[in-house]
Amino acid sequence: MSQYLIIPNKDNIEQSLALSKEYGLGFEFNDFFWPKVLGDDAKKEEIAAFYDTKEMPSILTSHGAFFDVLVFSEDPQIAETSELRVRQSMDIAKRVKAGAVIFHTNYEPLLTQDYYRNSWRDRTAKFFRKICEEYPTIQVYMENMFDTDPYELKSIAELMRDVPNFGVCLDYAHATIFGKNIDYWVKDLAPYIRHVHINDNDGVTDLHLAVGDGMTDWEKFLEHKKLYFPNATILVETTPIDRQIKSLEYMKEHGFFD
Repeated sequence: MSQYLIIPNKDNIEQSLALSKEYGLGFEFNDFFWPKVLGDDAKKEEIAAFYDTKEMPSILTSHGAFFDVLVFSEDPQIAETSELRVRQSMDIAKRVKAGAVIFHTNYEPLLTQDYYRNSWRDRTAKFFRKICEEYPTIQVYMENMFDTDPYELKSIAELMRDVPNFGVCLDYAHATIFGKNIDYWVKDLAPYIRHVHINDNDGVTDLHLAVGDGMTDWEKFLEHKKLYFPNATILVETTPIDRQIKSLEYMKEHGFFD
């Protein structure tokens, strides 16, 4: 049975905690991926200490750094800075007791040369294998962003299939918008999907609408969930609490929690 999560609202934490208790939800922190936070040790500790004062859900994940994070870069200084941001994300996850960190592929689909594709795959896999070995108690989930098909993400997952704390985060909206054929995505990635992001959109732009407020075929999503990722954790990835409430009400009415 899937475990659902929401993004906690630090400025309205009591309502986030109330929703967590009402629906049995975990939290996925979105506080720590900002460069201005990651680069400020005092700020990171301030946020973490705030959460320490609250009774957190048992399941916690954290979204890792993704702005300009290119661990596969040909430029050694860019790669070094990217590694710093990834390690900071892993360290803060350990600090707040998050069991998993989500990172984007940051693959550029408009660069179609075989050299780029192969270099991205091999360097990314080598880097995250090292990270997973150094942080064995934390799951690392790689998420599709602008990827136009599941090939790249699958290629990484296959190279990393012997790494117990590595898996795929399928962003259902990203795959639908940028990849179009969602059936292809879920079937291809099914063996590796451990975490899923959901929200709604107009079929064109990644709007992060409340579930049920857009063009997503949620009946098909539930079929996919049952067939291809029945045990994955699933984040309702919309930040405003009113959208979270609307999403959860829709999900309750349409059998997501059965």
